Amino acid sequence: MTRLEYTNIDNVPKIHAELKETFRSGKTRPVPFRKEQLAQLAWLLKDNTDRIADAIHTDLGRPAIESDLLDINPSIGEAKDAYDNVAKWAKTEKARWTFNFFAMRPKIRKEPKGVVLIISPFNFPVLLLLGHLASALAAGNTVVLKPSELVPATSQLISDLISQYMDPGVVRVVNGDVSVTTKLLELPWDHILYTGSSRVAKIICTAAAKHLTPVTTELGGKSPVIIDPKCDMKLAARRILWGKIANAGQTCVAPDYVLVPREAQDALVNELMEVYQTFYPEGDPATSASFSRIVSQAHTTRIKRLIDGTKGTVVVGGTVDVEKRYIAPTIIRDVPVDDSTMDEEIFGPVLPIVPVRDVEEAIQIVNSRDHPLSLYVFTQDAAFKENVFSRTQSGAALANEVLVHVGATGLPFGGIGPSGSGSLTGKHGFDAFTHLRSTLDNPKWVDAIMKGRYPPYTPEKLARLRTALKVRMPPRPGGARPAQKSA
Repeated sequence: MTRLEYTNIDNVPKIHAELKETFRSGKTRPVPFRKEQLAQLAWLLKDNTDRIADAIHTDLGRPAIESDLLDINPSIGEAKDAYDNVAKWAKTEKARWTFNFFAMRPKIRKEPKGVVLIISPFNFPVLLLLGHLASALAAGNTVVLKPSELVPATSQLISDLISQYMDPGVVRVVNGDVSVTTKLLELPWDHILYTGSSRVAKIICTAAAKHLTPVTTELGGKSPVIIDPKCDMKLAARRILWGKIANAGQTCVAPDYVLVPREAQDALVNELMEVYQTFYPEGDPATSASFSRIVSQAHTTRIKRLIDGTKGTVVVGGTVDVEKRYIAPTIIRDVPVDDSTMDEEIFGPVLPIVPVRDVEEAIQIVNSRDHPLSLYVFTQDAAFKENVFSRTQSGAALANEVLVHVGATGLPFGGIGPSGSGSLTGKHGFDAFTHLRSTLDNPKWVDAIMKGRYPPYTPEKLARLRTALKVRMPPRPGGARPAQKSA
C-alpha cells in the first residue's frame, strides 16, 4: 500500500498565512490569472488520467471506466467550464433599474471570499476535491485542499501533481488524519467546503462557528427509489443496479433503498436478477475487473453487520470477505421499514427492497425520514412523477435515471437540511465561493431630491420624502382594509 506523507502539523498555520498573503496581494483577482490556473488544473488531470485511474484502483479497486466516467472526466469538465465562462461569471452586474436608485448606479461586484478550505471524502477523491477546486479558483480564491487519508495512493499522487502544476502561493495540499484536520479547523477560513458524513459535518460546522466562517456541506443520506408498477421494469432494474454497484455503492447519491408496490415486487426482483447475470455472468464478481472494493475493513465490517441483521430475504449476493474488503452486490427483498438496512445510509453494494401498499405509503415513508440528497422515481406517467416530486423534499429529484445528474452541466448539486447546504458545480460552485459586494456611487445632485433626510426633521420634510419614495402597492387581498381594533 502506498504510504501517504502527512503534512507536519506545525506547518499548517504557516501554509494558511502564506495563502492569505497571496490573496491580499491581489494576485488571484485578475481573470487572466484565474484562467491560467484553471488551464493548468485541466491539463493536470488530462496529462495524468491513467496515473490517477491507477491510483484510484489501488485504493478502491475501482475499474478505470468508472473512474473516467464518474471522477476524472467530470473534473476536467468542471475546470474547462470554469475556464470558458469565468470572465462572464466574474463580470460586475448592474442592479435592477428603479427610479429611486438609478442615479446612484447600484452594481454587484463578484469578489473572491479569500482563503478557502476544501475537505474531500474517499469515495470520489478527484471530483470532490479538484472539481471543487476549479470553482474556488474561478472565484479568485487561494485554496487549501485536504484529501482523505483513506485513499493514500490517490491523495499522494494529487499532492505531487498539485505541487508540479499549480502555483504554490495559490493552492496547497495538506495531508493527514484527524489531528491535522483538527488543526486546520482552528484557523479562520473565509469559506469551508466539506463533503462527507453528517456526524463529521456537525464537528466542522461547530468549529467554523467560532470564526463565523460560512460552510457548504455535501452529506448524502438514504436516497430512495420509488417504483411505479407500470414503469419499464427492465430499464429500472438495469439503471438502479448500476447505480448501486458503481464504486461498490460508495457514492453519496447511490440508490439506497427501493419502495415498490407489493404486487410488483416479484417483477422488479426478477428483472434485477436478470440484470445481475448480464453484469456479472461469472456469478460472484469477487474476481471481476468490473467491481470495486470497500475502502477499509472497518467499513466492510459495518456493512456486513447490516446484512447479517436484515429481516428480509437475500436473493442475490450476501458474500462478504472483510480481509479483502469485498462485499458482493446484494439484493434483499421483503425488507421492513424497521430493518437493519434502513437504519443508516448503507454506502455499499446492498439494495434493500421495501414492499409498500401504494405510492401514498411510499411518500409517507420518504417524508418520515431526513431529506435525502437525491430521490429517484421510475415511471412513464407524468402525473405519478409530479405527485412524488411535489410532495417530497430532496437535494435533487430524477425520473428514470440515477447518479448522472451530478455531472449534468448547468444543474446545481447540493442537499437540503440533513443532506447538505449550498449548491456546487459550474456557475453554482463559482457562486458558492464568491462574495456579492453591493456598490453605489451617488452624485451630488441627488441631495436636491433627498435633502429631507438631513436634520432638522420637520413634518414638511417627512411629507416630501414619503411622496418621493412612495411604493406602488399591490391590490389589497379581499378588497377592504381590516377593521382597526380598539386598544
